[in-house]
Amino acid sequence: MLVEHIIFALVIILGLSLVAQPISKFLRMPFASILVLIGFVVSELVVYAGIDTGIRADNFQSIVFYVFIPVLVFEAAYNIDKQHLKNNIVVILFLAIVTMLLTCFIVAALLFYGIGHASGFPWMAALITGAILAATDPVAVVAKLKEMAAPKRVSVLLEGESLFNDATAIVLFSVFLSMATAVGGEEYVNDLHSIAEVIVRFSVIFVGGALLGAFVGLLFGFIQKTVKQDLLTAVLSLLAAYGSYLLAEFLMVSGVMATLLAALCFSLLVQQDKESSDEMSDTKNKHLWDVLSHVANVSVFLVVGAVISFEMFEQRWLAMLIAIISLLMARAVSVYGVLMFFAFFEKLKVSLPMQAVMVWGGLRGAVTLALALSLPISLDYWWTIQSIAFGVVLFSLFVQAPTMHLLIKKMPVK
Repeated sequence: MLVEHIIFALVIILGLSLVAQPISKFLRMPFASILVLIGFVVSELVVYAGIDTGIRADNFQSIVFYVFIPVLVFEAAYNIDKQHLKNNIVVILFLAIVTMLLTCFIVAALLFYGIGHASGFPWMAALITGAILAATDPVAVVAKLKEMAAPKRVSVLLEGESLFNDATAIVLFSVFLSMATAVGGEEYVNDLHSIAEVIVRFSVIFVGGALLGAFVGLLFGFIQKTVKQDLLTAVLSLLAAYGSYLLAEFLMVSGVMATLLAALCFSLLVQQDKESSDEMSDTKNKHLWDVLSHVANVSVFLVVGAVISFEMFEQRWLAMLIAIISLLMARAVSVYGVLMFFAFFEKLKVSLPMQAVMVWGGLRGAVTLALALSLPISLDYWWTIQSIAFGVVLFSLFVQAPTMHLLIKKMPVK
């Protein structure tokens, strides 16, 4: 793609995002939902006019993994309320790891047996789909919770869970995808030795990325404390985000975990000093990452609207329906099951109304879409997985997100 094409695409994306904002407010629909609709309508009009947009479902892997995901992960970790995160870290980690793994494997099992086509949709396809659908994105719900003045804790639990389970899900997705693309990858599923090997591999990739990210974040954080300049703080944060990601990928550990820990460590050091100049620097840096995250989110949702086709719903509607039902069941079982454990601890327990909000508020969004768009078309079942992911995200955007206020009104969160 030529440079002028990239710049033109960026201008179109930003222009459409400006159009989507007032429409979203007028229709009282989530911003992401309107972006998908606009992307779909505009692409259909362009194709109807006989123009080839060049947008394909199979040409986004590099830009998704090396441009969008580092931005989305770094911004979420940088801007999250660190004090509330610290107070709820135990519950959040259980939700992000235990709940995510339970959701992944329950969804995978229900999909495999629900679709019932072992040759066209084998266990490996089900596991990859489970990992993709395990990543939550509560942006639309958190905005609605803030509008309704809901307790801060429920927003922090949803945001914190999403932050850490995105990283966990992406690592799991990468492991499953590397197995699927390897020669004889399907045999891994039925080999106990290989399953143990996968667990060890997952742990090494996960922990290795976290340690590397913490080192990079602390390094650039201490450099920032020395220079104390707004411009250099922004540059250092960009270096921490992409430097940690690229270095981790080069060392074959998790780039996502590296970026996550780099963001947390860097932001903690930036926010440590309470001098007004540092606070101003931190505020400006948050604005920078807000803008970058906005562009990344807008790009992903518009692209999804552009690559959606009626054939997906004609050919894969049953798989989508099975996936939606499976995911809702898995989410309920995993969230209620994990949070039941904390009922015995006064400071950690989560009320039943809040648990209900978390079950319904576990939306799927940008990360799920990004992973689905990154699937290589060399996999025979890539189209089915991508269709399922799109169907689940559309259900989140057009059913779950708009109805959250009804649940909160009927079940006041305390």
